[in-house]
Amino acid sequence: MANLVDDLGQEMLYLPGTASLIQDIDKRVTVVLRDGRTLIGFLRSIDQFANLLLTETIERIHVRDKYGDIDRGVFLIRGENVVLCGETDFRNHKFRELKRVSQEEILKIQAEEIKEKEEKQKLLRKVFQEQGVPYYSNDTMADEGF
Repeated sequence: MANLVDDLGQEMLYLPGTASLIQDIDKRVTVVLRDGRTLIGFLRSIDQFANLLLTETIERIHVRDKYGDIDRGVFLIRGENVVLCGETDFRNHKFRELKRVSQEEILKIQAEEIKEKEEKQKLLRKVFQEQGVPYYSNDTMADEGF
């Protein structure tokens, strides 16, 4: 195994695959799921299949320049649903540019955005059908398990 050097000049041991998450146990991590949800919580346990156990978990919803958090508590995530997992750094300056809103408000804004996207997809589907061309939205493949 190769040794790496961290920001402080200390040697770090590189662990391949799921084992690399061991260094993040008991740290706050952000997990992005296949369905697009973003979860933030403390990583408490992992296994060889990359199943994750998070505590004090929140689901963060981003819509345009706003975000809102929904408390989820203890969350067990099946490894095959994890797209990205990494330690969270709230000192990021881009994070501060977003406006925090209440849970009710972010859910309302999210529902409005979903409705707008569905209407746009309907219109596109209609235009394509009039031209005799089949239309498949980006979400079609996700629904079919690809």
